[in-house]
Amino acid sequence: MSCHKILIIDDDLIITKVLSAKLVADGFTVVSARDGGAALALIREGKPDLILLDLSFPPDVAHGGGVFQDGLTLMGWIRSTQGNIPIIITTAAESANLKDKALSMGAAEFFRKPIDTDKLLATIHATLGVVKEPA
Repeated sequence: MSCHKILIIDDDLIITKVLSAKLVADGFTVVSARDGGAALALIREGKPDLILLDLSFPPDVAHGGGVFQDGLTLMGWIRSTQGNIPIIITTAAESANLKDKALSMGAAEFFRKPIDTDKLLATIHATLGVVKEPA
């Protein structure tokens, strides 16, 4: 059983619930944030072992509309202030430039939605060094 904490940062509640259920069933602890401001608070409360990060968010009206509306900006902040927390990008964006940029900024992997959750789980295991015990 894993005791790793994963932070899901995604404004899509359905995606968050599906990923959370899959991760919890696999033994991970999961916390989630729907915008950059909430993500910052959770990261400051206790660093996660891994972050699943969407790249697009609606304006963060609770914080004046300008707080980390884009996942790459948030990723840059995480990298510069929180160290090397592994980040896996999960996005519906189709741009190859985004993938290249995210990977060059240190993303562990880049998944386009809809996400193959089995491949995502295998990537999370590999990134965290989690060895899955046979059933």
